[in-house]
Amino acid sequence: MICKRLSPNERPAFPKRAVITAGMPYGNKNLHFGHVGGMFIHADIFARFLRDRIGKENVIFLSGTDCYGSPIMESFRKLQEEGYEGSLEDYVYGNHEKQKNTLESYGISLDFFGASALGEAGMIHRQVSAKVFHTLYENGYIAKLSVPQFYDEEKEIFLNGRQVRGKCPIPGCTSDKAYADECSLGHQFLPSELINPISCLSNKKPVLKDVENWYFDLEHCISMVKEYNDFLRKNTNTRKYQLETVEEFLKKPLLYVPRKYIEDLESLIAKMPPHRLIDEEKKPSVVFEFAGLGDRDKAKNILDAENIHYTSGKTLVPFRLSGNVEWGVPFPECENLKDLTFWVWPESLWAPISFTLAYLKAREKEDELSKWWFDEESRVYQFIGEDNIYFYSIAQTGLFTGLQVPKDEVPNMEKVHLTQIIANRHLLYMDTKASSSSEIKPPAADELLGFYTRDQLRMHFMSLGLSSKSVGFKPQAFMEKEDRVGVDMVLKDGNLITNVFNRLIRTCFYAVQNNCGGKIPKGEAGGEIRLMAEKAVLDYERHMYNYEFHRISYILDDFIRSINRHWVNNVKAADASGDLELRKQLIIDCFYACKIIAILVHPIAPEGCEMFREYLCLGEKLWDWNYILEPISAYVEDINSHQLKFLEPRVDFFKKHDCQFSDIR
Repeated sequence: MICKRLSPNERPAFPKRAVITAGMPYGNKNLHFGHVGGMFIHADIFARFLRDRIGKENVIFLSGTDCYGSPIMESFRKLQEEGYEGSLEDYVYGNHEKQKNTLESYGISLDFFGASALGEAGMIHRQVSAKVFHTLYENGYIAKLSVPQFYDEEKEIFLNGRQVRGKCPIPGCTSDKAYADECSLGHQFLPSELINPISCLSNKKPVLKDVENWYFDLEHCISMVKEYNDFLRKNTNTRKYQLETVEEFLKKPLLYVPRKYIEDLESLIAKMPPHRLIDEEKKPSVVFEFAGLGDRDKAKNILDAENIHYTSGKTLVPFRLSGNVEWGVPFPECENLKDLTFWVWPESLWAPISFTLAYLKAREKEDELSKWWFDEESRVYQFIGEDNIYFYSIAQTGLFTGLQVPKDEVPNMEKVHLTQIIANRHLLYMDTKASSSSEIKPPAADELLGFYTRDQLRMHFMSLGLSSKSVGFKPQAFMEKEDRVGVDMVLKDGNLITNVFNRLIRTCFYAVQNNCGGKIPKGEAGGEIRLMAEKAVLDYERHMYNYEFHRISYILDDFIRSINRHWVNNVKAADASGDLELRKQLIIDCFYACKIIAILVHPIAPEGCEMFREYLCLGEKLWDWNYILEPISAYVEDINSHQLKFLEPRVDFFKKHDCQFSDIR
């Protein structure tokens, strides 16, 4: 099922079943606030919404610890130097448990949080990885290539990705951290292109030695990825910047040669393999465009021989599947290549399939995998950070297409089963990119919970608008007093539920207890309230469909405050006139609105909403969107005899943090 672009006033159609994934954190660290606030909370809100919208039995929300990869090996090596005595598996397991506990502390309602190297999920992942290789091999997408790999001559060891540092060769890249074949912003390149490489083990310049590995022919997929990207642009609600990022990589191979290094351009042109020259007078470089990577590599050799400096443009290069790192998923022996392991990035792309299978197997339903991942009535939604667009929107598109369509066939990209990628922009910390490796260390996600409640943080992170721009997170609890200017936006965004909605709910309950014997009066909400509620519900639904979470916060703010004003304005009139019917109608209006607001807030701040349901003495049916615009009488046999739970004075449905009560309430 494609998540199509909606026409004006069209209600969205959600799939019958949905899998939601949140990008997998590396197994070498605790979660900082960027992991949770930049991705997990958005994925959780969407998963909770879909459970209410299409039924919780039709939703699987999963993620897991990415256990393999050079960052984990490098962190473990440094820890051993400091005296750590546990095994690498012990190290990863400890971090996995910490990550799991942090996510639970934030109310992230994962149905399954696995680990790619541990337990039953790890075993299944190894089986799935072997099957993926054999399918891609049989479909013709995989070949052995001899590619240079960095080798530390002093340590006499091949270096994995994070054991090499250098400068990214991609023109215009602002990343200050590049590794063997990728930079911290997700750009991919060949090891031979890395500028000024240094071994992290010896601090010496490593040499390059040819090593045979298995590669996926991603260059072959340029046309299919472009076709699919164009289809998404014209027909779906995929984020525009995400599509533009993909488009940047779909160019033919380019070489940028600065004019200052060229003595005789005509002579250089004559030596080059077939190409198209792009020579714009005002640009500092001339550009050579080639039909394929083979001609580009020949041109590199010519430029190297002439000692002419150059940089490569973004394009699709062969996607490495295997490596010689010991800590990894075992790679099947094939064509006399053995003792290899999967490179972490490709196996992490199909890890959610492995986790889904592990989840289903625990319920004795492993034969239902295709129903969730490859059925027309199902949809897989993957929430990621923008740095990973290359892997999920390009490499994964090629891999998953290759698993379904042999290389000698032309795939119909509208029919291939691919996932819906939702890429959030960077969540900054004090206007700096949130990264555990940055100079300004962002707070751990757990630290924030010492100053704010999870509901306050969930409301705030949802409201930041990461769908379209990078946004700074500036919690005043972590600022020096002299730097605290204006309001703390975490508290301000949280106040909508901790103050306004909380007060409105309590007012309704106390009014019923004081005037109606603890029972909601029978009657229909006024026309103005029903129209207001219907508009809020339909707008909310459309924004959720489009993953525009910050717009949901606008809808809630307007609706909650409008209902609060409705109460304040009318209760004064009822008190002044002694009009009991007006007061009764006001209670009916506001309880109806509170019921709908609670359904809308339920995916965001579930604990307080569940408490509201408990005091209404209603069942889980309350969250069913099939009844969202129905009156409360639709949920009970007889509204006249339906007794609400008694609400004691000063009871909060949505609580503030204890440290926020420094003064008397």
